[in-house]
This record gives sequence, C-alpha cells and structure tokens, in this order.
Amino acid sequence: MLKSAPIDPLTYRDAMAQIAEAVHLVTTDGPAGRRGLTVTAFTSVSDKPATVLVCLNRANAANEAFVGNGNFAVSTLASPHRDLADAFSGKSGVEAESRFGLADWEKLETGAPVLIGALAAFDCELIESVDMATHRVLFGRVTGLRIGDSLSPLMYHRRGYRSF
Repeated sequence: MLKSAPIDPLTYRDAMAQIAEAVHLVTTDGPAGRRGLTVTAFTSVSDKPATVLVCLNRANAANEAFVGNGNFAVSTLASPHRDLADAFSGKSGVEAESRFGLADWEKLETGAPVLIGALAAFDCELIESVDMATHRVLFGRVTGLRIGDSLSPLMYHRRGYRSF
C-alpha cells in the first residue's frame, strides 16, 4: 500500500512556481458590478463546444461578481502589458475601479470587458461554477473571440514575469 504524507501548502506553491504560465486578465461586468483581476489559472476544456475554465480565489468577496453577472472574459497579455498585470493583481496599489482606466476595452457578446490589444480574448457565458478548496472554478462557453497581433506573451515563472 502506497503511503503519502500531507503536502505542505508552501512546498506545493514552490513546486507550482516552477511551472511557466501565460498571464491573463479575467473580467466581468453586469448587474453585480465590474470586476477584473490577473490570473494564470486558465485553460481550455473543450473545442466542441468551445469551453474554458478559470480559477478564482474565494477569499475575495468581490469575485462573487463573476457568478452574479453570469459572464467573464479572459484576455491573454503580451509582454508590453506587464504594468497592467501588476495593476489588476493589486500589486501596484491602483484602486479596483480605476484599473479599467489604464487600457482600452471593448465588449463582444456577453458584456464582459475585453482588452483591446490582447494576444487572444475569450468572451464567455458562465455555464457552471464549482467551489474546490480555496478556489472557485468557473466554466465558460466561449461566445466570442478576438485574436490579436503576434507579440511575445507575458509569462509568470518563479514568482516573476518573464518574456521570450
């Protein structure tokens, strides 16, 4: 019988820091309010129908806006968007509502803000929300897409931004 010790959260985060991830902004707008934040936990689920998922920390009550609005957009950032990533992560001290004034946005199908100039943007209708441990996993049916210019992506690796 295989025995395993509990995984220490800090050791787990150290191991996850070794994985390079693309940096994205996830946004929403609607009756529950406008909200946006920086994430790396975003991936494709299926291409038929086009479905994605994004993970949000449940500790921040403001993230309830995503469920309340029933929509979200994911904008994949390029290297020049580093300051925007910092602003939407809260690292730069820019107030939550003021962050949207730092860039240009458009709306596709759902009303969620999509970053103009993103490498790719996925506009999504929320189809399911699952609470798992410290996070909420949002599943979205992609209702609109934008493909941007071929710029270098903004990556996050070893707790810092990287470009290539």
